[in-house]
Amino acid sequence: MSSRTFAREKQAAESIELPVIVAHQLRDDGAIPNNPELPLLIYKGALKLPEQRAAEAIENLLERNNWGESWRNGVYPYHHFHSTAHEVLLVFSGSAKVQFGGERGITEMLRAGDVVIIPAGVGHKNLASSQDFGVVGAYPEGQKWDMCYGKSRERPQADRNIARVEMPQADPVYGAKGPLMQRWRV
Repeated sequence: MSSRTFAREKQAAESIELPVIVAHQLRDDGAIPNNPELPLLIYKGALKLPEQRAAEAIENLLERNNWGESWRNGVYPYHHFHSTAHEVLLVFSGSAKVQFGGERGITEMLRAGDVVIIPAGVGHKNLASSQDFGVVGAYPEGQKWDMCYGKSRERPQADRNIARVEMPQADPVYGAKGPLMQRWRV
């Protein structure tokens, strides 16, 4: 193992904290299907991020835990969901007030270091954020995301898609034995 690889793994290992886990089982709100089996999970304060290159450290962590197709940005300011993939959002800077589950869903304040694991079908929307708000998003290995907006024409295909989405092989932060693996047993 090269010293660079070791340093990267050591840095990522030191960046993981024991989180407070918040779980929400969200019901179909008529427009947004949400997920009838799997709860939305929020790991509050799960990541102790380095001052420099926080997003890169998160991307390395995700890659090791088989979550890919990562991207950096924020959360769209309109309700949307993915019917063909689960999604994780890891906040690397700033804060945001995000609504999950559609118009009748719940609202959570997310801050740097928080992780949100969104089951297929669960809607999400940025209601307000700091100017420096940034997340790394990713999907379980092998899952390809689509984009749905809660339109009536998207269903019942979205419902069929959600029912077929496979379980991730690992928790995006804690790996094969992480809390996701216990909380999402079906």
